[in-house]
Amino acid sequence: MSAESEYTLSTAPEAGLDDETALGLLRDGRLEVQGRLVEATNMTLYCSVRLGALAAACVYKPVRGERPLWDFPDGTLAFREVAAFEVSAVTGWRVVPPTVYRDGPYGPGMCQLWIDADPEADLMALIRSRQPALRRMAVFDAVVNNADRKGGHLLPLADGHVYGVDHGVSFSAEDKLRTVLWQWRGKPLPRDAMNVLARLQRELEQGVLGRRLRELLTSAEVEATWSRVRRLLDTGLHPLPSREWPALPWPPI
Repeated sequence: MSAESEYTLSTAPEAGLDDETALGLLRDGRLEVQGRLVEATNMTLYCSVRLGALAAACVYKPVRGERPLWDFPDGTLAFREVAAFEVSAVTGWRVVPPTVYRDGPYGPGMCQLWIDADPEADLMALIRSRQPALRRMAVFDAVVNNADRKGGHLLPLADGHVYGVDHGVSFSAEDKLRTVLWQWRGKPLPRDAMNVLARLQRELEQGVLGRRLRELLTSAEVEATWSRVRRLLDTGLHPLPSREWPALPWPPI
């Protein structure tokens, strides 16, 4: 961006854009398509979003660009992306960048703050690591029933934080967990994770999260989310790979 620009460009909360400000910008700002991410399965557009003196880069996935899937209802992937952010926000782990559902140049869809990942990061080494940020993400994925945690869906930052993106195939009422993060399978959950899971259970039962998820998902999917949280609390263990569903996404990166 040129020095003469009237806008202040922020691409992540670390760049001075807190989550609440980012959500307001994403909801109410003017979207302008700058390009398309051609590697993505569904239509994924790289955009700028501007509101007053603020501007940021973002990803916009219109519902009309979603490819039909045999195991997820048509036109629901954007809602699932927003639901993943809502769960992430309650955990306090900031797994998912700020995400909203809004209208755009190609109709309603998901709009998410663009995150500039560390270009020096080694994704293969990251996947094999035991970083606390990845362990939290593994717990998060078990809660949302993420069916597609590829290495390419990890956005590591230089400060060690790791964001996760592409949660459109999450929250199925059937167990579909597929992930590259199995290094803690069967291990006891950390105390902080157990505390977060207890908070999620309360929020799903009687808090804003439960009401919000019912706006985005089916009742059966919300109930299944509660059941997964309850199971994790009861066992106190990271889940094991299913014998009825492929444990790894393909391709893994």
